[in-house]
Amino acid sequence: MSSSDLIIRRYRQDDESVVVDLWSRSVRQAHPFIPGEGGGERARMLREVYLVQADNWVAERDGAVVGLLGLMGAEIGGLFVDPAAQGHGAGRALVEHAAALHGGLTLEVYERNDRACRFYDHLGFTESSRRYEEETGETVLTLDRVAPLRSVSWLHVREGRLLSVRTRGNDTFYLPGGKYEDGETAPEALSRELAEELGLTVPAAELTEAFVIHDVAHGKGGRRLHMTCFTGGPQDIVPRPGREIAEYAWFDRAEARERCAPAHGQVVDRLVAQGLMAG
Repeated sequence: MSSSDLIIRRYRQDDESVVVDLWSRSVRQAHPFIPGEGGGERARMLREVYLVQADNWVAERDGAVVGLLGLMGAEIGGLFVDPAAQGHGAGRALVEHAAALHGGLTLEVYERNDRACRFYDHLGFTESSRRYEEETGETVLTLDRVAPLRSVSWLHVREGRLLSVRTRGNDTFYLPGGKYEDGETAPEALSRELAEELGLTVPAAELTEAFVIHDVAHGKGGRRLHMTCFTGGPQDIVPRPGREIAEYAWFDRAEARERCAPAHGQVVDRLVAQGLMAG
């Protein structure tokens, strides 16, 4: 299973019984050190306060709710995944959904919740403070993550090979594209970048969003990347490298993995699954 099988949607009132059960099983597993966790006053607060006041989202796979995300602005008030569904991308997808909405994120987690601490560390969160929780006698960590770098990229495949570019002074290849400028939509940003980088005329109206990649940004000290990938535009192209672009090339799967930035791996896997590149 992959995160591409997931649907993330807003919480609805008729989800209550399912998400309360999911929450209860999830927190009992995560917090065995808290007596009575998953029921009692905490369950009442979930039903009557958090599911009413927070901005709640659920992850759904094959029609079944497998995860719950509660947001209070840019703070993740709660992230819970069905124990049977953990390790299959629901938690990561919900975190990246929160980042897409708010950019930088903050949350609290019990220090003794080792699995959650490892999960958030893997996603780029770092500890900013800690406090003693009198109610439980536990140490609570505050974790923060800066807003991901947002970029746009073009997927142009010719005879099963993916167009990639290299900037001057850099050995690594990237997808054509780049960052947004103020006031630009994603298609407008990509159209401008393709003109500046490769001398290509690709109208924004001809670009169609294919998917979004979440990964570690190459060479940015561990900062996360939110890369929106597009298809469309002319197929018969003759790139003319401009600005900082040193060269371009078309790579097959093996070459892309060897010579390109980490996010390329996810892109290539998607394109192989779609039958656009050989496995």
